[in-house]
Amino acid sequence: MNYLAPSILAADFTKLGEQISSIEKSGVEMLHIDVMDGMFVPSISFGMPVIESIRKNSKLLFDVHLMIEEPDRYVETFAKLGADSITVHAEACTHLHRTIHHIKELGLKCSVALNPATPLSVLDYVLQDLDMVLIMTVNPGFGGQAFIPEMYDKIRQLKKMITDKGLKTDVQVDGGVCFENVQDILDAGANVLVAGSSVFKGNIEDNIAALQKVLVK
Repeated sequence: MNYLAPSILAADFTKLGEQISSIEKSGVEMLHIDVMDGMFVPSISFGMPVIESIRKNSKLLFDVHLMIEEPDRYVETFAKLGADSITVHAEACTHLHRTIHHIKELGLKCSVALNPATPLSVLDYVLQDLDMVLIMTVNPGFGGQAFIPEMYDKIRQLKKMITDKGLKTDVQVDGGVCFENVQDILDAGANVLVAGSSVFKGNIEDNIAALQKVLVK
């Protein structure tokens, strides 16, 4: 099944509650929440108080993407704040296997993200433990970047790895997702699409409806 995960990094923060409500009314099930620390990536986004406040008013599945150094330090905190799924970057984890199992022991779904230059081989001994793999299709840290075309092949290779192992791991794509490339991304093998500007620029409900038409084909 295909899923759309709107990224609130592209939201208007003066209208955040209202915009999340619009997303929920549009039938979307998942909200992508990018947490940036200014160290692992150049930008600083938002953290615990924001997640805690929106959790009180939303029933969406919170897909928390930790673009931070040493994420293992904070997974318990984000679990308590209402995360349903936590994504950590392979590049940020000293002991990736340990971090994955820490998240799973908390009763959460776990995903590992790979930056564009990171090879799929880092997943060789942990893929079977994951609920999802996130392929970054831009270099993380800023919204509004263009999709890196070489990532189509990376998505295809990941999907083959999953199929060959007989797994049902979701393949998520984050970065440069737009109306023009949604079908190509799905054809490559992804089934969870993170979208920022293409959801929040203009009328949110209309944008989601247009994207969902492609996703449910």
